[in-house]
Amino acid sequence: MDLQIPIHIPTLSTPINYQDNIMLMGSCFTEHIGEKLDELKFGVLQNPNGILFDPASVVSSLVSYIQNKQYQTEELFYYNEVWQSWQHHSRFSKTDLQECLRGINASQQEAHAYLKTANWLIITLGTSFSYRLTEQVPQSFRRGAVRGAVANNHRTPAGWFNKHLLTIEETTTMLDNCLHQLFQFNPGIKVIFTVSPVRHIRDGVIDNNRSKARLIEVVHHLVNKFDRLYYFPAYELVIDVLRDYRFYDIDMVHPNYQATQFVLDKFMRHYVDEKAQQLAEEIKKIVIARKHKPFQPSTEAHKRFLKAHLEKAQELQRKYPFLNLDEDIRYFLQ
Repeated sequence: MDLQIPIHIPTLSTPINYQDNIMLMGSCFTEHIGEKLDELKFGVLQNPNGILFDPASVVSSLVSYIQNKQYQTEELFYYNEVWQSWQHHSRFSKTDLQECLRGINASQQEAHAYLKTANWLIITLGTSFSYRLTEQVPQSFRRGAVRGAVANNHRTPAGWFNKHLLTIEETTTMLDNCLHQLFQFNPGIKVIFTVSPVRHIRDGVIDNNRSKARLIEVVHHLVNKFDRLYYFPAYELVIDVLRDYRFYDIDMVHPNYQATQFVLDKFMRHYVDEKAQQLAEEIKKIVIARKHKPFQPSTEAHKRFLKAHLEKAQELQRKYPFLNLDEDIRYFLQ
């Protein structure tokens, strides 16, 4: 008896390996994938602007990395006692203007350099809804908004925004133009698109489904157009294969740990090189050991535990010089 709908996920002909550099952009589900890859010591850079949800924000940010855009003081605005950018997550917000600007521009420069030689770009789109500043917003608060569109509202008044459901044509055009710029900037890069399984329930169930449907339609159109684009079905794995509220957090919106792990396992199996998967399993043992919380850290048993895993980490470092296990080795040396 089959208890799940089967789903076919094509294995990449040239899958991801440990020598690859991977940039990840998009919704909070991007960060689940990125954090997992980072924990397993893959080379990653994730969300240089912070979490992004809609295609307009992703495109604006990606183009800014390609162009190595440096923000100016007049593009920031002051609200709730901190300086902020409409295009960046609140983790960049600072009480000091120059400190805020330095953090943003340092991230921009890092993203530009990383993207230039990246092997993979993973983009997770969350919603087709774009938020745009109204004409009634004071000019001092409109600075830095790209054609009025914002990536983060920074808890400013809801009345400052118009909510726009991007059409399929709008989204296709902006992503298509962006991809052409990207491939000119980095001719060797490959792109994996996913659609986030996180439900944007504030839009309502019906509008959430309309929003996701548009993203899926656009992504498949682009994947069929470009030979270096791929689609990983994170959305379908949660919505159609797991399809049960027990795989969601208490808010019934975000996939829980079990669901996220299920999706990540599929990603590793089909999109990561077999030898890299085997190495990842060895690294996972080191990671689990490092997270171990001893009840009695002064005991000889714990000292032997540290020594054994120190030797394993040092052996992996010698065998695979491209790995960075310095932090783990320092922990086991205590």
